[in-house]
Amino acid sequence: MANSTTLVMGHRGAPRRARENTIEAFELAREEGADGVELDVHLSRDGVLLVHHDAAIDGFGVLAEHPIDAIQGSFPWLPTLEAVLDACAGLLVNIEIKNSPRDADFDPYEAASQAVVDLLRRRDGVDRVLVSSFHLPSINQVHALAPEIATGYLAVMDPAPVDALVAAIAGGHRAIHPFFGVLADRGAVMVVEEAHTVGIQVNTWTVNEPEEIVRLAEAGVDAIITDVPAVAREALG
Repeated sequence: MANSTTLVMGHRGAPRRARENTIEAFELAREEGADGVELDVHLSRDGVLLVHHDAAIDGFGVLAEHPIDAIQGSFPWLPTLEAVLDACAGLLVNIEIKNSPRDADFDPYEAASQAVVDLLRRRDGVDRVLVSSFHLPSINQVHALAPEIATGYLAVMDPAPVDALVAAIAGGHRAIHPFFGVLADRGAVMVVEEAHTVGIQVNTWTVNEPEEIVRLAEAGVDAIITDVPAVAREALG
């Protein structure tokens, strides 16, 4: 039987119904019954956290090379993280810090991690958040600055889920976020059991097929991150 406590998280909102990572997409995810949303952040040149998946926009350039006014003047649909947090009040918000060494705006000094911590502290703890990243130093920095903020380690194939779990334990992180494709039937149960034994959550992405949603919920995952929150909500009853 599916885990009735498995949360449904809208992947960049409800991207099948609206432009991803926009206020409209997040509001639609709420409308579809999502418990929370997942989003991506980059910094503008003047240090404002922007919600956008890629480091650059075609025909415009790298976001980190432009001030917030120029970015939103050209792309009024592109929100700040603060505006999204306001719109998502009451929802769990998974803030993914994009800072891969392969990204055009890669920052080894982790300014985005500092900015996320500063913003959440200015907001005085009113937000329900989980901060995640594929880049382990990014969440390590968040945890070092503010251990009270929940952090999660994202992974695809490398590291494997069990190795990601080991790294999460060592770093004081509260969740791992493995790609659903690496969680085979019995493997999913094993990973969840090992993680829960040490108090770490397992949130998996991006799961869109009802049978996969049910399978992973039955394995005990804590959250399903999906492009189709309404489908996931229906599949989970």
